[in-house]
Amino acid sequence: MNLSGYKISRYKTPFIFTVTLIILIYLSADATEVSLSEFLDGWSHGSRLLLEFFPPDWSKIGRMLHASLLTIAMALIATPMGALISFLFGLAAAKNISYPGLREVARVVISLERALPEIVILLFLAAALGLGLYPGILALAIGSIGMLGRLLADAIEEIDEKAIESVETVGATRSQIIRYSIIPEVLPSFVANSIFRFEINIRNSVLLGAVGVGGIGYELNESISLMDYEASTMAIIMIISLVFVAERISDTIRKKVSKTGEVM
Repeated sequence: MNLSGYKISRYKTPFIFTVTLIILIYLSADATEVSLSEFLDGWSHGSRLLLEFFPPDWSKIGRMLHASLLTIAMALIATPMGALISFLFGLAAAKNISYPGLREVARVVISLERALPEIVILLFLAAALGLGLYPGILALAIGSIGMLGRLLADAIEEIDEKAIESVETVGATRSQIIRYSIIPEVLPSFVANSIFRFEINIRNSVLLGAVGVGGIGYELNESISLMDYEASTMAIIMIISLVFVAERISDTIRKKVSKTGEVM
């Protein structure tokens, strides 16, 4: 047995992969004009600039708190709206309860929405409605369809066919099948996913706020634009606190729903 040949063949694939990856990284860096010297210069400048962010401007806490409440309100309105629309799309996209043509249309819509980030949706809405909280809420609601609709449709398709057939055998209509067989099975997981989506919408509302929608993201972008760095630090503190609290509350509620299997 040729051990040397075996060792060469063993490392041939990892070697080719590594060389290919290095080449692709080099070409990408060249195309994007990445410069190590500029990075080091920028890091030095950024280190000096970082000192200007401290101490935080605590006099702006009232203003930042109000902006944070607007951010929460956006997510609170958008998430139930998106969940309701997603529920309808999820039902329409499930092959075991939906009509074939309707299922294909619903799946296409869900896939298209999943391909569009919320900020792209916002750009379309801003062109029609202008910037503000309302277009931001609509963007968050529409942005929930791809995630929640897909998860619901997949959950419905995973339901045991015997549970559906048992309801059909007593002469139940399609709406009765959905009411008595489908919804009780998928509602707890759908609620848990919707709560998780609320947590995501909190983060997304900060991002949308930075491009002019409003809320704490807008305050952060505005303070940096005005070089009011101490106010920026206050906004960052509020954002971190907001996301942390939303994540803890979301985790607690989702664990309770998943454990008990009950919505209320």
